[in-house]
Amino acid sequence: MKKPLRIIALLVASIAAFSANLARATVQTGSPAPDFALTDLNGKLQKLSDFKGKIVVLEWNNPDCPFVKKHYDKSGNLPATQKAATADGVIWLTINSGAAGKEGGDYTAAQLKEYLGKNHAAPTAYLPDHDGKVGHLYSAKATPHLYVINKEGVLVYQGAIDSIRSAEPADIAKATNYVNAALAAVKAGKPVEKASTEPYGCSVKY
Repeated sequence: MKKPLRIIALLVASIAAFSANLARATVQTGSPAPDFALTDLNGKLQKLSDFKGKIVVLEWNNPDCPFVKKHYDKSGNLPATQKAATADGVIWLTINSGAAGKEGGDYTAAQLKEYLGKNHAAPTAYLPDHDGKVGHLYSAKATPHLYVINKEGVLVYQGAIDSIRSAEPADIAKATNYVNAALAAVKAGKPVEKASTEPYGCSVKY
């Protein structure tokens, strides 16, 4: 009886390991973007699948990160990118996967609304993800880390906001904005030239 029990135990362990690897697997560019639901700062449930038929940008955010400050407080680059995109009909979802008690994870809804207002940010919704489920689902590594999803719900870009990996605002003007390039390609019905890049910034504080 011991041998069959050992085989069953090994099978269970193998299935658990396989499931864990799947959970850690990076979302693939060119594949359907995984659906999720998160509650925004106004208490409204925002579900990715509700936006099918629209272009969607996901942006991982941590207000305390120097790289986020580069693109928000110090330059207004990301708010300007959001405004141009949403004015063109794009849905922009900003996600904060910082865990409670960790950097960026302890802001209240009121504080986050103040932060967005102060920086003239214009996302469609700001979504706290303090248990990290959506961050892990998308293998979000950094703040900022951005994803572009086309109207068919397919992930067409994931990676950095731009081509210069620094916390210096002066580098923004010299950099290629990968998100703008991806959005322009999708709008024109063309493939995204750089569909995947390595994100840079602070690690997501799960």
